[in-house]
Amino acid sequence: MSDTPAIAPARLAATILLLRDDPAAVEAKVDAQMEVFMVVRHQQIDFASGALVFPGGKLAAGDSDPRLTQLCSGIDGLSTEQLALRVAAIREAFEESGVLLARKRGASKLIDAEALAALDRYRKPLDSGAIGIVEMLESEGLELACEALVPFAHWVTPTFMPKRFDTYFFLAVAPSEQVAGHDGREMVDSVWLRPAAVIAEAAAGTRTLVPATLLNVEKLGEQTTVAGALAAARKQPPVMVLPEVVEQTPGVESAQGKRTLRIPSNAGYKVTEFTF
Repeated sequence: MSDTPAIAPARLAATILLLRDDPAAVEAKVDAQMEVFMVVRHQQIDFASGALVFPGGKLAAGDSDPRLTQLCSGIDGLSTEQLALRVAAIREAFEESGVLLARKRGASKLIDAEALAALDRYRKPLDSGAIGIVEMLESEGLELACEALVPFAHWVTPTFMPKRFDTYFFLAVAPSEQVAGHDGREMVDSVWLRPAAVIAEAAAGTRTLVPATLLNVEKLGEQTTVAGALAAARKQPPVMVLPEVVEQTPGVESAQGKRTLRIPSNAGYKVTEFTF
C-alpha cells in the first residue's frame, strides 16, 4: 500500500472581478483610474479566512440546470460547463455583493437599483441552496447577461492542499445603477480599490491576500482603465495555472517552511515562481 497521500479533487468554482473607473476621476474628466470590488472573508470560514478576495465560490447544482439555456444571453458556442461557470460567477456576485448582471427578458439594459432591491429576498435562499437561480429568473422574468463576463484567468489549487478548487476568473463592468456591498455573513467587509492600492496594502501587511488573488490583482493593474483591462483580457485567453512545487536544493532550507511554486511562463504574470 502506498504511503503517498491522496490528492483531493479540485471542485469547479467561479469568481468575478467587478470593475469601474474611479467615479471622482470620471467626474473630473481626468484619466480614469480603474478600481476593482473586493470583499473580506469571515474569519471562521475554513478557506482563505479573513482574506481580501473577489466575490465567488464553487458551482451549485442549480448552476447546471438545463433550463438556463433559455434564461441566459450571450451563450452561443459555450459548453455546458462554461455556461455553468458563468452562471455561478453571476450568482455568487449577487449573493455576496448584491450586484446582479441580469435584465428583464426582452429588455436591453441591466436592471436598476430599484429592481435590484426587490430581489434582495432571494440572496439568502440562493446562498443556502434552498432554491436554484432558475427559480428566481423564472419568477421574476429575468435573464442573465453572460456576455458581460470576459474570461481573465484560470487557476487550480496546488495538489498538496487539502481543499482544492478549479477556479475560473471573469472580468465584468459593475452596473452603474447598482450599489455593491457585502452580505454580512460569509463576507464581513467590502471595498473598491485601485490595483496599486491592493498591492501596497498587501505589502504593508494591512491586507491578507492568497497568492492567486495577489497575482491576478497585479495582472489587472497592468491596465489603468476598465476598457483597457477588458481589451487586454480579450486578446489573451486564460492559460490554466496549476502551481507546481519546485524541488529544493538538498541541504538548503526553505524560507520559514514555505514552498516555492512555479507557474507557466505564458500565463500572463510577471513572475514564474512565488513562495507560499
